[in-house]
Amino acid sequence: MRIGFWLRSLWQRHGPKRRLVVVEGDTPPAPIPSRHVYLCRDDGDDWSVAMRCPCGCGDDLELMLLKEVKPNWSLKTKEYEAPTLRPSVWRKSGCGSHFWLRNGHIHWC
Repeated sequence: MRIGFWLRSLWQRHGPKRRLVVVEGDTPPAPIPSRHVYLCRDDGDDWSVAMRCPCGCGDDLELMLLKEVKPNWSLKTKEYEAPTLRPSVWRKSGCGSHFWLRNGHIHWC
């Protein structure tokens, strides 16, 4: 069982990067394809980031970027670069995954 987790983790860390897709509006598209990270932007303001949970449970995650909302995340990316999120994502319900998204790769905690 641990070997399967290790292989999946290795593939996600060194496999294809997740790419950033910018969408207009404050709601991400449904369903969210795996290996995509959606930046929801409304009137030039970044609202949230949406992605499929990397553990394979199939849940969609929406992480708020607005400073007024708690918890919130920051997104670092440049044109033609893969996204980085801070702080880590730790799901308190559901699958309980805990990971970092750095330069488009998942790093498990």
